[in-house]
Amino acid sequence: MPRIHLGRWAESAVSWLQTHLDWLFDIINTVLSGAYDGVVAVLGAPHPLLMAGILAVVAWWLRGLLPAVLTYAGLALVDSFGLWDEAMATLSLVLVASLLTLLMAVPLGVWAARNRTVSGVLRPVLDVMQTMPAFVYLIPGVMFFSIGPLPGLIATVVFSMPPGVRMTELGIRQVDGELVEAARAFGTTPRDTLTRVQLPLALPTIMAGVNQVIMLALSMVVIAGMAGAGGLGEAVYAAVTQVDIGGGVESGLAVVILAIYLDRMTGALNQQVSPLGRRSLAKAAAAARGSVSATFLRYRPGAAVAAVGVVVLALVAGGMNLAGTGDKRTVAAGMNVGNGKKIKLGYFPWDEAVATTYLWQNILEDRGFAPEVKQLDPGPLYTALAQGQMDVQFDSWLPTTHKRYLDVYRDRLADLGAWYGPTSLELTVPSYVKDVDSIEDLKGKAGQFGGKIVGIESSAGNMGTLNGKVLKEYGLDGEYKVVSSTTSTMLAELDRAYKKKEPIVVPLWTPHWAYAKYDLKKLKDPKGAWGTGEKIHTVAKKDFAQDFPKVTGWLKDFRMSEKELASLEAEIQAGGKGKEKESARRWLDKHEGFADRFAPAGA
Repeated sequence: MPRIHLGRWAESAVSWLQTHLDWLFDIINTVLSGAYDGVVAVLGAPHPLLMAGILAVVAWWLRGLLPAVLTYAGLALVDSFGLWDEAMATLSLVLVASLLTLLMAVPLGVWAARNRTVSGVLRPVLDVMQTMPAFVYLIPGVMFFSIGPLPGLIATVVFSMPPGVRMTELGIRQVDGELVEAARAFGTTPRDTLTRVQLPLALPTIMAGVNQVIMLALSMVVIAGMAGAGGLGEAVYAAVTQVDIGGGVESGLAVVILAIYLDRMTGALNQQVSPLGRRSLAKAAAAARGSVSATFLRYRPGAAVAAVGVVVLALVAGGMNLAGTGDKRTVAAGMNVGNGKKIKLGYFPWDEAVATTYLWQNILEDRGFAPEVKQLDPGPLYTALAQGQMDVQFDSWLPTTHKRYLDVYRDRLADLGAWYGPTSLELTVPSYVKDVDSIEDLKGKAGQFGGKIVGIESSAGNMGTLNGKVLKEYGLDGEYKVVSSTTSTMLAELDRAYKKKEPIVVPLWTPHWAYAKYDLKKLKDPKGAWGTGEKIHTVAKKDFAQDFPKVTGWLKDFRMSEKELASLEAEIQAGGKGKEKESARRWLDKHEGFADRFAPAGA
């Protein structure tokens, strides 16, 4: 059967849309970014414990005293993890995405319920929307809106819409036909029949759809952390890629707390707005009158009392913000070159990238800049640089590993030169693996290694070289399977196998701290399949030199020796997960004069 190039057609369609509808995407970007930023500002402005109190009052009004206490305790726990800002960013994204979804889903569901043709057309579309892997929605989102909350917001709306449409249609169709006929017999207009008969009776089912929309939105915004959407999704993604068990547990638990709160509140809101729900609440209250404890725990204040509580807490929070002292960060005299100007540093979770990014975050802060650091996968990071959403990154392996990105975005990127090299790519085994000293020696020994090579991110250039050239050159492509994972996962698997003295083969590169920590062998490459050594470059957005002329000069002169880079990576490894900036600061303090050598304030 001839090859159907559907993917190529999709790329052409995206390219056409970018060229001809760029103005529309700018409008959407402005409107949705404004809505998201506004909600973030409202939720993030109060002190965390005051905002937790406001949300607890809402829980008290909707569900009772005990849920309110549990809400406050759960949100206080999130704050104790140091994840409050991330939690509020995630909650903002969920609320905005859910509102947009429901504004479209409910009318579509009503239309489908009243028109069989519309229902038939929508059904396969909703099937595709719901079953398409969620990650796929991030690709056009990043292409149209670059990294940040917007791709996550758009992808979330698409992913979470189907249950909203389907549950609305189902609820209206389940309304007793005799009631509808009776309303029409008394001369009720179709609009009044919908608003006064069908929608009120369908409300419990519609609210169940609202609940599903919110839950799917929450699951999607976590996935959207891969595209720089921020919030708890980014924290979870960082923990996964760095095999940070503690960070993963804390950020995952924060997501669970938000999910439980949103689930319980939407369920309680259903009881408040639905006639059947209010009847059920009244029966429960009547049954609990004989028990003092049950009455106390189930007590819910009226809407007016709850509103007063929220307003009082909000006023207190506003007063505390007015009394705040602001940013107290100071810069030494004569060093304030940046004057607080923001500069966005991107990195993917490779050790030298982490090390140099946090090193320069400290240096730039010392020079008066306000650097922001964000972790992304290579694809989204290069896309963000090309679109001007990120300013610079320090880990471009050229001319081979990251060639594909330079080929696509070369005209929209600026190469500021190499700061380390030459490097080398290699397959590596522990030294206790006998009779395997060359890639050729792997032939016929797949059973010893479980038939696999534990790889890193599939988007990495060395993975493409390994699959496309190295294995074929040595006749290993049918014998070994390269398992894609992440750099941190590969290193964790290497550590596990090393401790158990089990055979393992992994792709590594020089420089890498693993060679200092473990006794490893670089497998010889007599056929030169890996190619010549590369250099690590600093790559920035196209107009970086115009926006940051002083920093451009610093980065062009930046160099690190193997000894310096190895010691910096070792310091960061010793500092532990989540302490990269502090570890880089310690390294700078130990190497006096390093910052002045490459970032002289007066130069």
